[in-house]
Amino acid sequence: AKREKKMETLYLPLVLFAVAAVIGLYMASRVFSGQLAPWAAGVVHAGAGAAGLIVLAIAFINGGLSQMAAIALGVLVIAGLGGLFLGSFHPRKQVAPKPVVVIHALVAVAGFGLLAATAFGLL
Repeated sequence: AKREKKMETLYLPLVLFAVAAVIGLYMASRVFSGQLAPWAAGVVHAGAGAAGLIVLAIAFINGGLSQMAAIALGVLVIAGLGGLFLGSFHPRKQVAPKPVVVIHALVAVAGFGLLAATAFGLL
């Protein structure tokens, strides 16, 4: 029962990160076509990601995360920092650098994968 409760703790952040991922794919498609992503998409993407990080961080602070979920949190924080850097290009009306977009996405997917595998008892 305790393991099930810990797994349930991860479901909300997983949903929030999944929403961020879908919007992120759209934003990346815009960047790779040489266009700025719409500001609203960036705000929702960042908001969903930040909300996921906050929920996960609260679980960590309360001692409700396994070691693997805590590692996933760390990886996702790194992805979030990369996202902040990418977001800094928009106010300057510059398209974000494609290599950084790819790195941001890969780090985020790695963190999401670790979190999902932990949530569903695969790790």
